[in-house]
Formats: sequence, structure tokens, C-alpha cells
Amino acid sequence: MKTEVNIANSAPKQVFWDMDVSQLSIKKDKALIIPRLLLATTKETFENDIKRVETTYSTHEIYTILKNTKERISNNVCRMVAERYNKPTFLRYKF
Repeated sequence: MKTEVNIANSAPKQVFWDMDVSQLSIKKDKALIIPRLLLATTKETFENDIKRVETTYSTHEIYTILKNTKERISNNVCRMVAERYNKPTFLRYKF
């Protein structure tokens, strides 16, 4: 993981609308940052969105954090991440 990255310079402002982005730590706040960066991802934007996250975090970190997050990540995002990393599919919401 790259610790010199400033999330305030690379993340869309609307993703962290409820907090001061400059106070986030790439290392300490990864459980919040990773899901938020993928929150609004669609099939069309997934490739660009996931690449942005992968510049800072490992595939293991991304997969594990999304699998365990309480953030409102869609099942479609969960499926796309699992498929990208050739891992078992997981769902955030089960009906």
C-alpha cells in the first residue's frame, strides 16, 4: 500500500460529502475509503473506478474490505470485484 497518496487529491468530492477528506488516513481509514470509492460504480464505470482504488490498495485488501463492509455497496459491485479477482462471489444484500 502506498502511504504517500492524498485521498483528497484523487477522490471525487461527493463520495466523502459528510467528512473532511484531508483528515482521512490511507492506512487507518481504508475500511471507509475503499467502499466509498466504489459506492456509485456502474458496469460502465467499474474499470476506471477499480483502477483508481488499485493504485493505492492491494487486490486482497479491496476484496476483503468489500466482503466485510457495512457500507451500502451494491451486489453488482460485489460481483464485479469477485469476478475481477477470480474469487468467490459475495453479496452485501441477501434477499
